[in-house]
Amino acid sequence: MARFGTIHCEHDGTRLEGLVARPAGTGPFPTVMVMHSANGLRHQVQGTIETLAGMGFLAIATDMYGPAAQNGPPEACHAAYARFTGEGMHNVRARSLAWFAAVRAHPDADPARLAAIGYCFGGHCVLELARAGAGLRFVVSYHGTLGTHARAVAGVPQCEIVAYCGAHDPFATLDEVDALRRELADAGARYQITVFGEAAHSFTDPDAGAMGMEGIRYNAMAHRMSWAGTVALLETLTDA
Repeated sequence: MARFGTIHCEHDGTRLEGLVARPAGTGPFPTVMVMHSANGLRHQVQGTIETLAGMGFLAIATDMYGPAAQNGPPEACHAAYARFTGEGMHNVRARSLAWFAAVRAHPDADPARLAAIGYCFGGHCVLELARAGAGLRFVVSYHGTLGTHARAVAGVPQCEIVAYCGAHDPFATLDEVDALRRELADAGARYQITVFGEAAHSFTDPDAGAMGMEGIRYNAMAHRMSWAGTVALLETLTDA
């Protein structure tokens, strides 16, 4: 049975509060960072960390906005995201790295067995961690936004980089998918990019249709296949 708690991180004058799901047993545990979408910490990632803890992983959902936005109405999260996508996109990498350091220092985390997965905005965040050379075994981006303020540099990415994308995603177009492939190839990174031909944005979110937005919808097959691929990667974290 998972036990739940909180974790804090300071960045740029903001005290951030993430969620921790701890598995049964004695740590340190293989650890997975779970990075939220534009909709915030209370959407989708809570279920993911509970699932991961049930599989034996210490799972930590990171807060990129701060408690005031996370605990406010949906508009508060959307405003916080807009600040990142405006002039603050360069801060995404710095804040993601601050969270990486906080997770790595958690007393139940095994710093040699860390990974990060992220949805939408969170998918962008985990790609930024990889671009920065964070000491992770792998990152997985689900329908993540793919652009960056600073492309990967040869020799810097150290982890396996996996991106699951939708061919009909207006927020990560096929041209942007191809640009990511060229970027990672030029950097000599280990990577896998999968494009689901019928999927759009938020294909892992069963509630995506409630947003009522063009180009955002759930796709059960893409969801299942991307999670199955993630489980295969997670199995490598159980290696010593």
